[in-house]
Amino acid sequence: MPEGPEIHRAADQIAEAIEGEVMRDVSFGMSHLKSWESELAGATVTEVEARGKAILTRFDVGVAVYSHNQLYGKWYFRRAGHYPKTGRSLRMELRGETRSALLYSASEIEVLRPEEEPHHQYLGKLGPDAVDAEVTEEQVLEQLEDRRFRGRNLGGLLLDQSFVSGLGNYLRSEILWWAGLHPSWRPKDLDEDERRDLARWVLDVTRQSYETGGVTDCLQRVEDAKERGVPFRHYRHAAFARAGRPCPECGTPIEKIEVGSRRLYLCVPCQPPR
Repeated sequence: MPEGPEIHRAADQIAEAIEGEVMRDVSFGMSHLKSWESELAGATVTEVEARGKAILTRFDVGVAVYSHNQLYGKWYFRRAGHYPKTGRSLRMELRGETRSALLYSASEIEVLRPEEEPHHQYLGKLGPDAVDAEVTEEQVLEQLEDRRFRGRNLGGLLLDQSFVSGLGNYLRSEILWWAGLHPSWRPKDLDEDERRDLARWVLDVTRQSYETGGVTDCLQRVEDAKERGVPFRHYRHAAFARAGRPCPECGTPIEKIEVGSRRLYLCVPCQPPR
């Protein structure tokens, strides 16, 4: 599933393609949305906003199209009237004068009025968005100290979108590795400096991933690896998907475990258990 950085980058691409454009055609591949096609055709896209792992495409007729990629959704961008060669199912087409934004295989698409957004089952529960440049370290620290979250293991907490939105499986492994924390630790087990350090890594790792297209390891190490011809998959992350490869800090082989029925990668010497 795409995580916050990937969804924010997709929102940037949608905005580049059709923001400010009058829609020449809007079509949905879901029968319950067909009645909206005639109302949105001829409307102007006024804003494209990422919220956690969802995107809101706003129109000047007072509604927004909510989309969540889930596991299989993927955006494509093409000249208006042109389509990619893919076996995926087209779920939404937003066609402007010269370009189209095409969403394939997504299972969650809705049309929302402004008053419906705060009560939406996903949007209404989101915590601070880690990619959002206006979200501060203090806000994340407040979440870590909130009684709803302070007693929960970090391995599960970092996937909870009501804690901090946009985090997912690869970001969880990377944040914990950079913070030097095992997933069994809880916010209440950490002192204030450790919680503040974790809050900083939550933002720094996520925002670096957004800015670099998914790279979460030290950028100097990344440059060195590129010069040596190391494959992208081996230098993209510090820990995630690197089972058996040496930890960038101590050289111990990275281990793969399961936490919350999802894979997690860590270095035990660098991230000792609680």
